[in-house]
Amino acid sequence: MIENLQFDEKGLITTVVQDAQTKEVLTVAYMNKESLEKTLATGQTWFYSRSRQELWHKGATSGNTQNVIAIRSDCDKDALVIEVLPAGPACHNGTTSCFTETIKEKSDNVGSLDIITELRSVIQNREKEMPEGAYTTYLFNEGIDKICKKVGEEATEVVIASKNREAEELKWETADLIYHLLVLLQEQKLDVFDVLGVLQKRHEQH
Repeated sequence: MIENLQFDEKGLITTVVQDAQTKEVLTVAYMNKESLEKTLATGQTWFYSRSRQELWHKGATSGNTQNVIAIRSDCDKDALVIEVLPAGPACHNGTTSCFTETIKEKSDNVGSLDIITELRSVIQNREKEMPEGAYTTYLFNEGIDKICKKVGEEATEVVIASKNREAEELKWETADLIYHLLVLLQEQKLDVFDVLGVLQKRHEQH
């Protein structure tokens, strides 16, 4: 594998690090053959620092290691994508990703699966901090019976909107159902990405 890769004149290859679950791009770094070999051997990311001119193990100091799930090369074999499960922020600034500055963003209201990740994080924080007045706090305070009741109610609303062919109503009721399902999964300590993993396995089997 390594022998087929196209390293540049300095012996480096551009490496894009991506969260294996959320698919968010975490950072871009560089590897040489030695750091790639260490990555393959240890199962955690190792890079080459161009400024310090030495290998570095991501998270060796901070604890924010990255466990490697997959490594892929592009068609020209001169760039890598590494999918990881991060143990903490990827950026030295303490952010999940190094890519936090928005230069241009679509102005239309186009939904993205990123909202699932964001909602998951908000719900987790609500359960931890339990801020007064927040609806999610109310649900966690009321407990599993209330949460299950809300999931059932929203599911019924989805069915009714579907039967009535009310597309706009169906959109809103489905959003409510997904939110309450995420709350239920958090209460049960079941990660939504584990659920998505089941869908992925089913898809691969067919």
